[in-house]
Amino acid sequence: MSTQSTSSASAPLEAVVRRRRWPQEVNILLVLLGIALLFELLGWFVQGQSFLFNYNRLQIMILQVAVIGIIAVGVTQVIITGGIDLSSGSVVAATAMIAASFAQSSDWARVIYPGLTDLPFFVPLLVGLGVGLLAGLVNGSLIAYTKIPPFIATLGMMVSARGISRWYTNGNPVSGFTEDFTMIGDGLGRWMPVVIFLVVALIFHIALRYTRYGKFTYAIGANQQAARVSGINIERHLIKVYAIAGLLAGLAGVVAIARIKTAQAGMGMMYELDAIAAAVIGGVSLAGGQGRITGAVIGALILGVMISGFTFLRVDAYYQDIIKGGIIVAAVVVDQYRQRRRKKS
Repeated sequence: MSTQSTSSASAPLEAVVRRRRWPQEVNILLVLLGIALLFELLGWFVQGQSFLFNYNRLQIMILQVAVIGIIAVGVTQVIITGGIDLSSGSVVAATAMIAASFAQSSDWARVIYPGLTDLPFFVPLLVGLGVGLLAGLVNGSLIAYTKIPPFIATLGMMVSARGISRWYTNGNPVSGFTEDFTMIGDGLGRWMPVVIFLVVALIFHIALRYTRYGKFTYAIGANQQAARVSGINIERHLIKVYAIAGLLAGLAGVVAIARIKTAQAGMGMMYELDAIAAAVIGGVSLAGGQGRITGAVIGALILGVMISGFTFLRVDAYYQDIIKGGIIVAAVVVDQYRQRRRKKS
């Protein structure tokens, strides 16, 4: 009798403890703070100067994070559905080259109106978004209707988009943008890319948490068959998710060239892997159905702090890649461990 009463009393207690457990993002934020503090201490011991309390270094680091972060917001949604997008970096390059031609050439302006010398900034912006959106629609349609694995569909787009970026200007860089266009990367005291990143992250954080779009996205990733039985149009929703990922890759491409004031066919190399790494480090499960935009944002910041910290300490770039790869693998191992624990409970 006493054993029965003890077990019945402990059950509610366990439920309370489980409910009081803080969100996973808090743990990831603590990791970010720990890494930043470690680099700060190493900075004083190795370099004799502060790592964090340097305005220029901090600004460069956050600006670099902003472009990867915009891509990571789209990639996070794809991963939540149980998919993957390997084409983001190449889409950034294709978008950059095509949008750049509208941002610097007055020939396009004269086609629209003979007396016009430069196109308004929103024209190359819309062109870039359109290119990214088109790439995402192709990815989503291939995955939804041909049923080929997302890995293969987006791998094909990765190769094709990279080829388009080289073909469009025969591999030649494009520069000489209008001042209005470069404001996308230089506005607000050069903080405009960060503002764009935070606005994008906020929009899709709200969309995933509080709208039907978010509920459908998580449902498909958790159990696609159950989602179909419940009435969700899987194919149509997957096209939406991949289209949004492509659109955000296009936006990242436009922001990147507006910031550095040039477009090159080799832009965006490994951006897709950095975005996936940011999502996974931020707690987004590769199995699908779990993860938040806030986690991906913190994951992008962790990557940015690491890259900036290693550069600050003058660690060779090769070692940086090795360490980054090890961290990605460790994040996936932790994710797999979490999945096994959930299944047991």
